[in-house]
Amino acid sequence: MHSQLVVSLSGIGPQTLDRCADLAAALDPRKVPLSLLVKPRELGKAQEWVRQRAALGDDVVLHGLGQRRLPAYEAGLLLTGARVQMEAIGLNTTTFAPRRCVASPGTLIALAKHRFNRCADAHAVRDVGTGLATLGRLHALTERSSFGELRSLALVYATARSARRGGLTRITVDARDLDRPGARQAVLDAVDIALAHDAEPTTYVKLPSPRLASAA
Repeated sequence: MHSQLVVSLSGIGPQTLDRCADLAAALDPRKVPLSLLVKPRELGKAQEWVRQRAALGDDVVLHGLGQRRLPAYEAGLLLTGARVQMEAIGLNTTTFAPRRCVASPGTLIALAKHRFNRCADAHAVRDVGTGLATLGRLHALTERSSFGELRSLALVYATARSARRGGLTRITVDARDLDRPGARQAVLDAVDIALAHDAEPTTYVKLPSPRLASAA
């Protein structure tokens, strides 16, 4: 089965900007775009870099609202504020990724009401209008406090298994992890093995809608 590859990058800000730029530069020759998970209040001087990357083919995704029990009304207020902040810095998106990879039912209701198209959580990319989903578990470098060689290998092996099965293969990177020894190389090795299994690079924004996939 044909596989698609999405690589997302979070933790983007002034203190991690060099690491973000370095990873993006390493992915460019591989023709792998990034889904940039953005918290507008935390971008600071990284705003311009995000705009430049978007112009080069990366896509912007609003990141946040990770509370498991967040009600729809409160989620709606937070989404409205975040969207205003995004527009103020020249960015816009209708794709959302929850903090801690978990979206509350209230958040999903608010996303639909505020005309977001999709939500990328820990296990799938969901069409918030229909509830249909493209399944694909996130593969990450695990927690920073216990990063090591075994966890690097775990990321590569998990990515390889996913790409062999076909469907959606997802690698998520927290820029704060990239200062750990071997972390950057582990991400690139995981990307390379997905590409070796003929996974097609894409982003959350460009990923085909689950509605289209179901019709096919």
